[in-house]
Amino acid sequence: MNGALLVCGTASDAGKTVVVAGLCRWLARRGVKVAPFKAQNMALNSVVTLDGAEVGRAQAMQAAAAGVEPEAAMNPVLLKPTGDRTSQVVVMGQADGVADAVSYQARKPALLRIALDALDDLRSRFDVVICEGAGSPAEINLRDGDLVNMGLARAANLPVVVVGDIDRGGVFAALYGTLALLEPADQALVKGWLINKFRGDPSLLEPGLDQLRELTGRPVLGVLPYQEGLWLDAEDSLALESRPAPRPRGAALDVAVARLRRISNFTDVDALAAEPGVRVRFTTDPLDIERADLAILPGTKATVEDLALVREWGIAEALTARARRGDPVLGVCGGYQMLGRWIHDEVESRAGTVEGLALLPVATAFAPEKTLTRRTGTCPLLGGVEATGYEIRHGHTCLLGGTEWLVPGGGCADGAVLGTSWHGLLEGDALRRALLAWVAERRGLDFVPGATNFAGVREARLDALGDLIERHADVGALATLIDR
Repeated sequence: MNGALLVCGTASDAGKTVVVAGLCRWLARRGVKVAPFKAQNMALNSVVTLDGAEVGRAQAMQAAAAGVEPEAAMNPVLLKPTGDRTSQVVVMGQADGVADAVSYQARKPALLRIALDALDDLRSRFDVVICEGAGSPAEINLRDGDLVNMGLARAANLPVVVVGDIDRGGVFAALYGTLALLEPADQALVKGWLINKFRGDPSLLEPGLDQLRELTGRPVLGVLPYQEGLWLDAEDSLALESRPAPRPRGAALDVAVARLRRISNFTDVDALAAEPGVRVRFTTDPLDIERADLAILPGTKATVEDLALVREWGIAEALTARARRGDPVLGVCGGYQMLGRWIHDEVESRAGTVEGLALLPVATAFAPEKTLTRRTGTCPLLGGVEATGYEIRHGHTCLLGGTEWLVPGGGCADGAVLGTSWHGLLEGDALRRALLAWVAERRGLDFVPGATNFAGVREARLDALGDLIERHADVGALATLIDR
């Protein structure tokens, strides 16, 4: 098998990301050398590759589904919103300025060339490349200069499959309307439909599927059932709206994560949520923060702006009350910086020197150059267990006191308040269990961490995505599309 396919969607969060991951896992299990690709992504969840490039976390997850290491070519353009109208532009894994909507349009022709070169590079090294669109291909106001949906498909001559989310309602109108809004040359590349998140008896859909085929001349290539427990490595914080947070049966440990406006890498807590007996909630309620067994102040792409909101929402007072009582607090990256005495920022907010929450004896100064690196070390605070993670930051934090709880240079501890610049830290099974045991001890809880292997959890969920494609999609028709 040799070729490529573009998976588009009727809207954001229609299921493009999981379908691409499922296709990658299905092909990898067949022995096909496959890679994911997203020409342009907008996300605040990102990871660092082995060679120090920054890519969207969703593409890293898809690479894991394909059984390969993520690389910059898989996500040549990454937009990281810094405000309502501006984004940092990351090109081939490295920060390349800040743009607003207007100035970014002027950059698109050059970025399309970069994206096409990256796609060509992947196609020269892999048998198959499964590409992911962004938003909807029918955003006609953005069609001129498009480099991720039909603009990419036209430039690279890619067959296109469109995914619709039936759980939202109106899926037939969404699919039909998407095709109707495309110009004829774009329509010619649309080869079929996938319906996602269906609940109920598939036979009830058959009349609609037949009519859709008659109206559009394109077949429905699969109806993927709604399936619980597939939450993993989401790239868009809007998806937090639908993230369930029930208290697990027998749960003894409650984790509250401050839902910052520009929250980044919120997937850092996915491993905690996979632990038996642990509930993880994202919240803006200071009472949730104050009463939880562990409060987490996560990363953000707008540290100074979100620090002001932490104060405005009353979360700062809740964290201070916790620190006084000796209740555990964990700050990660931007959250770590907020916990310090001051932040000097002439890079992101250009606010100069701003007072922090003064819960940790550290200070942070922002530098124009972004630090992108993977880290390994140990955690003396928790018995010397191994610690691994990665850093994505402009802020450089120095210790003015306290103790270094991750070595080398991973963070600061003062009483029950911990801070670290390392993302992905909680994915390490030994460290996560030791941290939960430490939290339980400080809270006086009779809680024993489980034996969850998070890498195994991730692999099982990726296998489940591959199963969805293999069992509920017309894999023969998809293989033919890719081969052509």
